Amino acid sequence: MKKVLIINGGQNFGHSGGKYNDTIAENTLEVLKNFGNVEIKTTQVSEGYDKDEEVKKFVWSDYIIYHTPIWWFQLPNGLKKYIDEVFTAGHAKGIYMSDGRNAENSEINYGTGGMLGGRKYMVTTSWNAPKTAFTLPGEFFNETSVDHGPLFGFHRMNAFVSLEKMESFHFHDVEKNADIERDMKLYRKHLEQVFEKELKPQLV
Repeated sequence: MKKVLIINGGQNFGHSGGKYNDTIAENTLEVLKNFGNVEIKTTQVSEGYDKDEEVKKFVWSDYIIYHTPIWWFQLPNGLKKYIDEVFTAGHAKGIYMSDGRNAENSEINYGTGGMLGGRKYMVTTSWNAPKTAFTLPGEFFNETSVDHGPLFGFHRMNAFVSLEKMESFHFHDVEKNADIERDMKLYRKHLEQVFEKELKPQLV
């Protein structure tokens, strides 16, 4: 039995109601339940949380799935606060022990003190920006992908605590040209393919 933690970072702020990421999280839950050999815990960041209990969830899990909108090219403030508080609370309690260096040679091994080795994570993001803003020459993101551009720090943060990255999924143009049925169908297929590989040894 594999254990999955789903973290929904959507929140109600400004013109955003967090409903799109609620839908993504619901679809994640449905797909994973279909495997039948998965135990799932969830966190809705906007509803509040106990940071020490969240630390226990990370340590408990085999997989962490983050769902987040992107506001002004970064994580929304609620999810960033959640990570700051939970990861800090997880010092020497299962999330990380140190930055990995020692006093004898402090120039090397930075970022090797994580305690979540053997676990993996996935992230979905939702954007107003169309996919072409990241891929076409001369467009806004200079042909830099979401993962190598805006999410670079997010991915290194997960690497710092020794989590291994699984393939991300990014929803684009969700304000001007949203097609929820199409997008959820594509996402569900992505999730099924990723977890079929992960869970195949246990499938009956």
